[in-house]
Amino acid sequence: MTEQRYLRAYGDRDGDGMVQMSFTLGILPGDRAREAAKRFAEAHGLRDPLVTAMEQVSREYTYFVVYGHSPHIVDMSDIHVEELAAQPLTREDVEAQGKKLGRKIVVVGACTGSDAHTVGIDAILNYKGFAGEKGLESYKCFDTHNLGAQVENEELCEKAKALGADAILVSQVITQRNCHKENSAALVEMVKAQGFRERVMLLLGGPRITHGLAVELGFDAGFGPGTKPNTVASYLMEHYVGRSYPAGSAGGAGGAGGAVAKGEP
Repeated sequence: MTEQRYLRAYGDRDGDGMVQMSFTLGILPGDRAREAAKRFAEAHGLRDPLVTAMEQVSREYTYFVVYGHSPHIVDMSDIHVEELAAQPLTREDVEAQGKKLGRKIVVVGACTGSDAHTVGIDAILNYKGFAGEKGLESYKCFDTHNLGAQVENEELCEKAKALGADAILVSQVITQRNCHKENSAALVEMVKAQGFRERVMLLLGGPRITHGLAVELGFDAGFGPGTKPNTVASYLMEHYVGRSYPAGSAGGAGGAGGAVAKGEP
């Protein structure tokens, strides 16, 4: 199927521009509230808005859902997004490539800073995995270490060096005031300051993470919501297969560290 250059939202029929928006206003439900919601939607460009839901959510606030026509069009020729070059391999292919490497790839992961959400990091690293796919811990070709949540950058760096990590995987879920960006960028600077940035891959994941953002922050790759374990496994394997490195090259005592040049994947 040939991709269209100009895209409009699809509602009842192709190109009708119908969209749905939801929001909360500081007003109680009623006719005035409904009119306020319509005008709010019109101010955002919706034509002929229809309030399809109006529900009080607290003593002073009401939640609205509005349906209407959007005049906006997206020109796909103006969109240029950095994407991961790697295509997901099958589990069998990943394991086969690992045999060529001749050693396990050491991966250390954590949800860092004050972030206490482990669902993402667990989905990628733990044996049980996500969406029917087992995590990196289940692969014979990976030596996986999940440090859990609320891990400070200093602790993560020390553990990565001690294990001779080939890759550090960071999960960031909390995004208030862009703390996910600040904390992630601080980790990159710390790895550089400690002198092992060129010897370890840095991967960033989370609901607000894109590959482009991760690269901008200094990481090698970024993985957004819905990422499955084999996508990360494939990316790592494709960047290490065919390369041989001495054990512990990332500074670890007895680790199986590797080296990969920093840069965009």
